[in-house]
Amino acid sequence: MAAKSVRIGCVGVWLVTVGASGGSVVVLVTNHFTSLDGTKTSFKSFIAFRYLLSTAAIGCLYALIQLPFATYYAYNPKKLIPTFHFLGDQIVVLLMASGVGAGFAVSLELRKIVKQLAEFFADVPGIDVEKSNNLKFLDKVNISTALLLVACFCLALLSIFSSINRSTTTRGFFFK
Repeated sequence: MAAKSVRIGCVGVWLVTVGASGGSVVVLVTNHFTSLDGTKTSFKSFIAFRYLLSTAAIGCLYALIQLPFATYYAYNPKKLIPTFHFLGDQIVVLLMASGVGAGFAVSLELRKIVKQLAEFFADVPGIDVEKSNNLKFLDKVNISTALLLVACFCLALLSIFSSINRSTTTRGFFFK
């Protein structure tokens, strides 16, 4: 059984997880711009950014569901269903990590493409404005992805605590 201060600290980490994943959703949804030709660009324009949004939303929802349990466990150390918490943490942290990877990978590749196109079309009027808008859009995607990375690290830390608690409360096949 973990000390009471550790269990209360876990509630704080759950709150950080909710805040970071929720912040990731908000930054990504509010990120959009209109090009000089009238084309609107948002996260909906890229499949990887939609995936990033869905993983952030799933992580936020999972953390919101787990927050009341964590608050209960802070004052009552006996976990009712430790396997659910352990497996849920594992699945959601892997899902969030894949969203982080997709977000960073696609935004970095798009950044390279934007810079190469801006160099190639350097004599076209307004290309600097387009490059600036695209890079600001990708910077905000990176901020959203970084917030999801923070939430992923927090959930990984909580996953370690749930595995420690699971190993002390249940006996497996090899341990009788």
